[in-house]
Amino acid sequence: MSDDATLITIGELARCTGLPVRTLRFYSDSGLVPPAGRSDAGYRLYDHDALPRVELVRTLRELGVDLPTTRRVLERELSVAAVAAAHAAALEAQIRVLRQRRAVLRAASRRGSSPQEMKLMHKLTQLSDDQRRRIIEEFVDDVFGGLDADPGVVGKMRAASPDLPDDPTDEQVQAWIELAELVADEAFRRRVREMAQRSHADRVADGETNDGADPALAVRAANAVAEQAGAALAAGIDPASPAARPTLDELAGMFAELHGREDGPEFRTWLADLLETFSDRRAERYWELLGIINGWPARPSSTPAWEWLLKGLRASP
Repeated sequence: MSDDATLITIGELARCTGLPVRTLRFYSDSGLVPPAGRSDAGYRLYDHDALPRVELVRTLRELGVDLPTTRRVLERELSVAAVAAAHAAALEAQIRVLRQRRAVLRAASRRGSSPQEMKLMHKLTQLSDDQRRRIIEEFVDDVFGGLDADPGVVGKMRAASPDLPDDPTDEQVQAWIELAELVADEAFRRRVREMAQRSHADRVADGETNDGADPALAVRAANAVAEQAGAALAAGIDPASPAARPTLDELAGMFAELHGREDGPEFRTWLADLLETFSDRRAERYWELLGIINGWPARPSSTPAWEWLLKGLRASP
């Protein structure tokens, strides 16, 4: 044995640290915790610096720091703070990836997805911000291309791009998957194009009859539908019943004024056709999904109120 009584054997070091001898031997052979000397019989001996060195190595390894980086920390080429910051950033990136994978798996489980669909959903979550925006831009170009569409509507749809945060929730990831599927749906694209075409035709017709609709009146009419038709719906009033007549008369009158027309059976048929074109729950879902992705405040659905009005107009004498 060495004459230095402060030196301890590898077995004693194992008892002090709680690590197996084979692990300490590996650390020693790797140069991370070199022995301070050897006993007369050739066994490794360690000094008082070995214990904190072993503890630091174990901590770094448990945090996922590789052996070369651990060695550079021990040799003072890198500070613990610098290594911690780098690995924290790496872990954050890994956590984001894992959360996205979890969201895809949960969506696949909920939807009963096939392997092909799950592969597509995973691919959608890997897109960059620019790639996601291009998907929406291509959708807008396709549905409005060649139409004399309202510039305000087109501009609003272009500006409302899906900005998925760096650390999205499961709900946001699933909303993006659903939105990407929705804008790729040819039936939905045709419906939005029909809306744009009908909107243009009605703008032309309104311009010929009343020099254009009053925007303030349009807002009041829309609010009235949400409030009055919504209240009738909540009260369980059948839109085809006599009890619905006062609400229908008031709302139809507002829209007749808005479009510069006279209320009556012919106008109500025209208005019902108009509402049927625009009362599509997929269109409302489009904006709802964008709101989820971008973290916008949630808004109550107004589609059921418009559907109540549509049914009432169809049943009007």
